[in-house]
Amino acid sequence: MTEPRFDELIHPSTRLAIVSLLAATDWADFSFVRERLGLSDSALSKQFTTLEEAGYITVDRPVENHRRRVRAALTPSGRDAFAGH
Repeated sequence: MTEPRFDELIHPSTRLAIVSLLAATDWADFSFVRERLGLSDSALSKQFTTLEEAGYITVDRPVENHRRRVRAALTPSGRDAFAGH
């Protein structure tokens, strides 16, 4: 069981919403997260970068049908941080 603790990094509402969306799935497409949260590409990209640098998410950029796709997933430490928060 994860010990409860306040996490300053994921506490801002946008990051908390991103992490909670990712907690419900293995992977989520950038466009899905953007549309669900009503964010611009640049705003979501900035939040993904912050969470990725903290080790809370991993971002994958596979190429499918000659198009780059961006998707994200929570890391084990991201899941722990979310569960504790």
